[in-house]
Amino acid sequence: MTSMQTFDTSAIRHTAIMLLALTLVGCSSVVKQPPAPSTSANISPVQPTLPPAGSGRGGYYLDDGPGENTPTGLEKVPDAEPRVEPLLPRANRPYSVFGSTYTPVALNHPYSQRGVGSWYGKKFHGRKTSSGELYDMYKMTAAHPTLPIPSYSRVTNLDNGKQIIVRINDRGPFRSNRIIDLSYTAALKLGYLGKGSGMLQVEHLRPAEIERIIQSRRMSGITDEAIAPAQPQQASANDYPPLPSGLGNDDMRVPQPVATSLTGYYLQLGSFAKEHNAQAMHAQYAITWADKLPPAQIVQKGELYRLYAGPFSSRNEADTAARQMQNSGSPKPLIVEH
Repeated sequence: MTSMQTFDTSAIRHTAIMLLALTLVGCSSVVKQPPAPSTSANISPVQPTLPPAGSGRGGYYLDDGPGENTPTGLEKVPDAEPRVEPLLPRANRPYSVFGSTYTPVALNHPYSQRGVGSWYGKKFHGRKTSSGELYDMYKMTAAHPTLPIPSYSRVTNLDNGKQIIVRINDRGPFRSNRIIDLSYTAALKLGYLGKGSGMLQVEHLRPAEIERIIQSRRMSGITDEAIAPAQPQQASANDYPPLPSGLGNDDMRVPQPVATSLTGYYLQLGSFAKEHNAQAMHAQYAITWADKLPPAQIVQKGELYRLYAGPFSSRNEADTAARQMQNSGSPKPLIVEH
């Protein structure tokens, strides 16, 4: 009984030693694999700083957001170039969404609204818009519940005075607290991309105003230009529209940007990347409004040249002047306080 137990123990020990030896041999034959490369090397080091989806900070919604490979230089993309286009019947009929009915306005209908605007990005990039075109988040477009499709609107960020022109080619947003959805690039140029939303003023450009814009550009040589660092340029007589008879150089000198601080209420008549464009607008203002409204002056701030008319003694007085310009067919200027 004892010898049997000794035999069994020796056999078990011998078997264990053999298994251990085989295990060691097997381990020594395994070729070590190098560690997997980090996936972060494929990610662009420059990424927009934006609130994550669902953050509750007013950013983009759900799984929407910026593209994974966002092109560079989007802040230099030119504004949409206004032109009179035929309306699309299918995109301008009354429609209902979420229990609410929307009736698109006529192309010649005056429209101006202030409220919160947002933007939409990659979630809809490449999808069909209400116009039938594919949505491109890197172009200067927008979605609006009732403005004609296609049409053009001037959009102003009321927080910083930045102004752009976009082409309306889609419907939305369908939220009671939003008045317009801008493309990713349009929101970037207005300066509220990271915030997700901003206080905006939306002005529909009617055909008569578009024709005036086109004619004005032909006369003054203004073209749609990206917001780019402005280089000081020597102005020439060719930069301005023809002057009425009786007006010479003594009556209309080339305006130079002022560096002094403004005080009071002013009308912001435009914001330009190039100084000569601001000068051309100044010349047009002087021709039309010199005998009716306060003089205008160009103020350079950073890379932009802004044209202000004023000062006015109160906001009400400035608003009256702005409405006077609007009623005459000009775009209603933004009222700013300095």
